[in-house]
Amino acid sequence: MDRSDHPDAARLDSFDRSILTVLASDGRISIADLARRIGLSKTPTQVRLRRLETEGYITGYRALIDPIRLGQDHVAFVEVRLSDTREAALAAFNAAIARIPEVEQAHLIAGNFDYLLKVRTRSMTQHRAVLGEKISTLPHLASTSTYVAMQAIKEDAPLAAPQNVT
Repeated sequence: MDRSDHPDAARLDSFDRSILTVLASDGRISIADLARRIGLSKTPTQVRLRRLETEGYITGYRALIDPIRLGQDHVAFVEVRLSDTREAALAAFNAAIARIPEVEQAHLIAGNFDYLLKVRTRSMTQHRAVLGEKISTLPHLASTSTYVAMQAIKEDAPLAAPQNVT
């Protein structure tokens, strides 16, 4: 089942949705500040937060690191075509791609190719090494096409207010 079709999404009320929206932009907010922002007292806010965590609406918290300050400013998008797209082949590819740390994102695509990868490295030289030594050895890989990003315009946008699913 696609997550957007999940029946539990309709169970969220406006307070739950507000909690998710605030946390998406400020995961380190205190319970007191979160309660104040959503218009509830601390105890019901904390109860709701724990429930959202327990039920899997909130899957974790993390620090957002600036990759450019760490020298990881080379971003390329790689189209991947597979030689086999049966479920077993997709599962093997998915497992293998998850083990390549330079691949920030991997998406199965409906279109003229099978996957779109976002690859972040220090340089074109490192990208070529990742492509040649890691990506090209992935199971069922038929071909790739690489597009180098010149500038990031928008990344890591906060989650918009969740909408009711009907």
